[in-house]
Amino acid sequence: MKDMRFDVSRRALLMRGAALGGGMLAAGMPLSHAIWASEGKVLNARSTDDLSTLDPGFYNLNHEVDVMNCVYSKLTRYKPGSEWAWELEAAEKVEQVDPTHIRFRLKKGIKFTGGYGELTAKDVKFSFERVIRHNSPVKVDWGPLDRVEIEDDYTGVIVLKTPFAPLWMISLPFAVGHIVSEEAVMKATKDGGSFGTKPPAFSGPYVIADWKPNQYVLLVRNSDWSGPTPGFDEIRIVPISDTKAAERAYQAGDIDFTEISLDSLSKFKSNPPADTQIEEHTSLSYNWVGMNMDHPKLKDINVRRAIQWAINVPQILDAAYAGQAAVATGIVPPGIVGHREKALVPPEGDLEKAKEFLKMAGVSDLTLTIGCSTSSGSSAIAQTVQAQLSQIGISLQVSVLDSGTFGTLGMESQGERWKDIQLIVNSFASMPDPYYPTSWFVQAQVGIWNWERFRSKRYDELTSEALTVSDPKERAKRYNEMQDLMEESGAYRFLTHGGSPIVYRTTRLKPATRPDAYPLYLDFKAV
Repeated sequence: MKDMRFDVSRRALLMRGAALGGGMLAAGMPLSHAIWASEGKVLNARSTDDLSTLDPGFYNLNHEVDVMNCVYSKLTRYKPGSEWAWELEAAEKVEQVDPTHIRFRLKKGIKFTGGYGELTAKDVKFSFERVIRHNSPVKVDWGPLDRVEIEDDYTGVIVLKTPFAPLWMISLPFAVGHIVSEEAVMKATKDGGSFGTKPPAFSGPYVIADWKPNQYVLLVRNSDWSGPTPGFDEIRIVPISDTKAAERAYQAGDIDFTEISLDSLSKFKSNPPADTQIEEHTSLSYNWVGMNMDHPKLKDINVRRAIQWAINVPQILDAAYAGQAAVATGIVPPGIVGHREKALVPPEGDLEKAKEFLKMAGVSDLTLTIGCSTSSGSSAIAQTVQAQLSQIGISLQVSVLDSGTFGTLGMESQGERWKDIQLIVNSFASMPDPYYPTSWFVQAQVGIWNWERFRSKRYDELTSEALTVSDPKERAKRYNEMQDLMEESGAYRFLTHGGSPIVYRTTRLKPATRPDAYPLYLDFKAV
């Protein structure tokens, strides 16, 4: 994949040669701006990390899907804007026939590169079913998918074993909804399994012209594409994992679109770079302080409740996010079905009530440990909680762990370390359906991702029920109760969903994003 090339025009190749030269021109103009001044229009954007796969059926992270959205086609896609919604893409029609059957009809004329012909219902069937057949790690995104039935070249029916409400906001418009060429993938893999970083064919408005790991991925227009013309001739995406480094790259003119950190937001707002627009977006991620219910020191629910009530969330957000993040009411963020209006424990907590719970537990001189990652936000949270618990007589030791150690801390498959977890600062990414954030706290996830070792038969029942309910209000009731159960266990203190502020150069582009600021590059417009 490092040396992958696709047929592009001579003009695109000339532009690519300039774009990848690096450094500054003799005149002192950033190279990206010099390219802009030439005939073509180039979007220079930042990604949070490099690619690890380009196979949508085996994707790993959101930033990979940002690229996949440009080079493959889906039946539906996320609609740009401030509210979560979907719209048609490769399909001219999608309809729910009954709770377990969804009929689609494809647009005609969508072609695969490499001479692999037109995209048909046969490719849809192959693409969706291979995720299940090859036991992909992300097969949960397809839930109870059974099969896809083909009616003709352009029409098919998605058949589910049981109703699956998240299909509309996860399965179809996100990663596993991308359609790949059956012929091309079978030729490349022999069995239809993962093709990793070597896609054999594309069908979107762009193709990947070049990829140099840890440097950039370059997308150019697909000469076989007959749909709406995208806003840019080329998209150059640079992986910059450190947000502060991305901010510096933006200020230097090396990139024209990036997310910035919450603790930098006030600085950018008070003194923005020239020709810069700042937008504040919500985030789907969720952050919390968890407690290991199986640890001897935390088995008493009154101890856990004392900790819940001693934690002052606004104080934590001031310390960790410069006051730029809003308080969370649970694990489901605003704008998503199942978001709670308020938590059971008020954000500020109550130290006197916390002391009462400790008294009921008959505990004094309690010493505990809180684990956190090396990120500045995580350690700031841990240190603030340390100070807060000292006010009720709990001595808290902060244990800062590298990402490799922290990432598997509660997994039984990685040894006995899970037994030593007491308090932990945790954060999960999510997707725009409550199915995703709530799925990690069922009993089956204890010792995998459920590090609090929370067990509730009722919670598990509600999880199963909510997947089959189509009415948003009825689904919301179930997800609200699930978050109540988590909080009532005493094992969770919900903190924030953070935020996703972005900056972009108004003289270069008009962006289009999901509500959580992830870029929808196909809808970006050049200025």
